[in-house]
Amino acid sequence: MGKLNSSRRRFLYNVGGLAAITLVGGYLDAFAFGTSSRVNRNSHYKGNKGNARLRDVNTTDISGAIALGCKTMSHVFNADDHDIPFFGSSIDEQSSGLWFNDSHSEAHIPGRHLNALLNAEDILDLKLEKNVIEKHSAAAFYAYSGKIPMPLNRKKIGGEPVNFLPHNIREGFHALYALVKFRNSKKARTLAEQSIEFIFDNWSPGNGWNKQYIEKELGLSLIEWRGPFITGIARAIGPLVKFYDATRYGRALELALLLKQKALDEFFLPEGGFDNNLFGTHTHSTTCVMSSLAQLADATGDVHLLMRVKVFFDNGLTEISNAIGWSVENCDPDSDPDRGEINNTGDILETALIFAKWGYIEYYNHAERILRAHLLPAQLRDISFIKEPLNPKNENGKRDVAERHRGAFGFPAPYGHRPLGNKVISFNLDIVGGGVGSLCEAYRNIYVFKNQAHYVNLLFDYDSESLRIESPYTHDALSVYIKKQAPLFIRIPAFADRSKLSASEAYVLDGDYLLITDPPLDKKITIRFDLTETDIMLKYGNRKIKAILRGDSIKAMENFNADLTFFEAI
Repeated sequence: MGKLNSSRRRFLYNVGGLAAITLVGGYLDAFAFGTSSRVNRNSHYKGNKGNARLRDVNTTDISGAIALGCKTMSHVFNADDHDIPFFGSSIDEQSSGLWFNDSHSEAHIPGRHLNALLNAEDILDLKLEKNVIEKHSAAAFYAYSGKIPMPLNRKKIGGEPVNFLPHNIREGFHALYALVKFRNSKKARTLAEQSIEFIFDNWSPGNGWNKQYIEKELGLSLIEWRGPFITGIARAIGPLVKFYDATRYGRALELALLLKQKALDEFFLPEGGFDNNLFGTHTHSTTCVMSSLAQLADATGDVHLLMRVKVFFDNGLTEISNAIGWSVENCDPDSDPDRGEINNTGDILETALIFAKWGYIEYYNHAERILRAHLLPAQLRDISFIKEPLNPKNENGKRDVAERHRGAFGFPAPYGHRPLGNKVISFNLDIVGGGVGSLCEAYRNIYVFKNQAHYVNLLFDYDSESLRIESPYTHDALSVYIKKQAPLFIRIPAFADRSKLSASEAYVLDGDYLLITDPPLDKKITIRFDLTETDIMLKYGNRKIKAILRGDSIKAMENFNADLTFFEAI
């Protein structure tokens, strides 16, 4: 796949200064920092049937969402704490701000953000200030500076890294893999190899962690959650696969396979069911292990593993998610049934993309619906409702709160940022890394050149050295311009009536793809079909929410008079 054509779209960030300017999809956007007058720019939300609907909601622009999320991740550093990134976030009348977390600040955030930022830099012509990567790298290496080669966290600002949550091993490996792959960091590679050996020496599938050594002899705090395997070390399978792919370091693959076997033997069973007493109630851990197993299957060509994941996706996953990829944050029966988490949605998206890559093309339909109906709309863009907090102590975490949040992802309901009954809204900063990382994978899958042919898989606006796409959601029809002579395959979405298709060139239908065998170079090729409207019911447990689709995007959705909603109300 060619990289984004820099003559058409360029993203420039002056992260250290007062302004960041982007050119996204032909629109100039400027963000100023340190000036509260910029909080209420042009995106005021308006009343609609008793609720407040957001105006600035994106359903069409993946590259713009990636760029905006990278801006957010570039302004999360706590100047009062040696530029260690913040983890916590709250938007509230009384206590808005960014916060240190004793489990996840240095041990969690750098990995999420380095993975997303460096992947975004790789696929877009994206210019990041050097100090952004340096600051996240420094925080990641600091997390590894304790008594064991694992990502550790401090109990308080100014303390020493002593809290060991196996939950964070995934994020630690994400930091190290990204620095190895995109920065050729010898330090990161050495740490990753030491980490893998530490796990082999101090964890086993039958007995878990060597608590005697970790807690009694070293004096560290080993903190495990309910469902300790799935919420802990199993999460690391995905970044281990990425590290292996980048380095061909065999012990990384060996560890991933060891973790995979326990996951299949005890959790992802042949019938594909889900039990929160087994998996734990932290839903993101379940979805990220699912995605990790799919990545491992893809990397090793293991069709049997892929089918085991697919059975879970088609069955157990439906108990914790709905048809647009929204997934509940916590699946405890007493938890908020409308509070989701975009990390989960991203995992579901990435897994669907892997299935589609393996020939299950119908999962591109699922992926595109997730993107248009939930993941893209759930990015925080309209910040006019965020009030700057009082800051008598001049704390860094209470400065420029609105602008520093713009571009973040959080815990949305299907219909908006504020699930019913929630007074405080949170956009914990790990989630912007998760959301952007998944959007990068989606962007890579919009178009691929394989088997000496062009394949248009997702119908988003796109421009590269090989091909340009005009989406039917932003233009009056789907159009493609090819810049390299080869057969052209264009996926036709499931909702499109095949009997009413029309095209400017002769074509044949090959399954879900329209094939033009000899497409003209540098000429507009147009395919027309209606963006059909469909009524759907979004279900989770006993919760049901009505929605109307236009193609794979949401035209309107039931919102129960909530505020900060994404769509027109039904």
